[in-house]
Amino acid sequence: MRPNISFDEVEADFREVFEGGMFTRGHHCEAFRHDIVRYTGASHAHLVTSATTALWVCLKLLKIKAGDEVIVSDFSFPATANVVEDLGARPVFADVSLSTFNMTPSALEAAVTPATRAVIFVDALGNPTGVTAIRDLCRRLGLPLIEDAACAIGSAEAGARCGTISDATCFSFHPRKLLCTGEGGAITTNRADWADWLDVKLAHGARGMKGVALDFVNYGYNFRLPELQSVMGRKQLAKLDNIIDERNRIRDRYIDVMAPLGFVAQSVGSDVRYNVQSMVFKVPTGCSRDGLIGKAQEPWYRDHNWHLRNEQLHILRREIRRAAAKLDLAGSEHDYTALLSGAGCFGGR
Repeated sequence: MRPNISFDEVEADFREVFEGGMFTRGHHCEAFRHDIVRYTGASHAHLVTSATTALWVCLKLLKIKAGDEVIVSDFSFPATANVVEDLGARPVFADVSLSTFNMTPSALEAAVTPATRAVIFVDALGNPTGVTAIRDLCRRLGLPLIEDAACAIGSAEAGARCGTISDATCFSFHPRKLLCTGEGGAITTNRADWADWLDVKLAHGARGMKGVALDFVNYGYNFRLPELQSVMGRKQLAKLDNIIDERNRIRDRYIDVMAPLGFVAQSVGSDVRYNVQSMVFKVPTGCSRDGLIGKAQEPWYRDHNWHLRNEQLHILRREIRRAAAKLDLAGSEHDYTALLSGAGCFGGR
């Protein structure tokens, strides 16, 4: 996936940063925070170095410790469970829907024990389908919900954008995401007490100024996003809806071509606005995903752009049929080994 930004878009602001010498905690960082609040509808936003640090900080906020359990979607990038392990707690995996790839309420409820302290729901490949139902169940169970929305900036369910649905939402701005700042991420929340805690902890434990010096009231961390990265984020956030519209048009064309051949696209709820972080299909029953990928390394595929132009559609249909006909159809793999993606999937938190 190529980042949706060019140097021409940021050159003037980069020059201003270099000439001014304010490379961190400047007005672009603060403006990017406010832009995220306006875009998502969340009450508060905090910038961090990655979605991994965002998830870790949220678990620290919840005082997750050794002996605790955190329920985690079992289809994700390792970082989602790694942050739980790092704090000495135990990740408990909840199974996901084989159509949406997201945690189901029944799987969540079955995983709850007296040691459960929190839930991490993953918007699989940017798809938030079902997160509202999980949130409602968490409220009934009295469990805080952290949303791993690393892939889901711009997605929404039931009219609410990711960033406002869960108790805390963690975004990634890795190069394989729709909004790229090189590395980076953000935490959003509607809880003022959590935002106050984050204000202090993400500033080395300082709460503003006391006289002419910083007022350190607690210990804290440095997970800040610099000015240059904030410039990049602001430029892309301003055009994100247009990017998502175009990706949905491309997704529709992929489905038109591949569904008649037996490929099944990831299911998305009827009330979901999907950012199409990754275009993912299950391969036809009896077809080896790895075998098909092997065929896709042949010269025709390497030499053509997967973002399809009209004149390529009939060629793609023909070549998929040819590739599939050459495969050994001796049995199907588990559903997760049957996924074929045209983008970076979960990579990068």
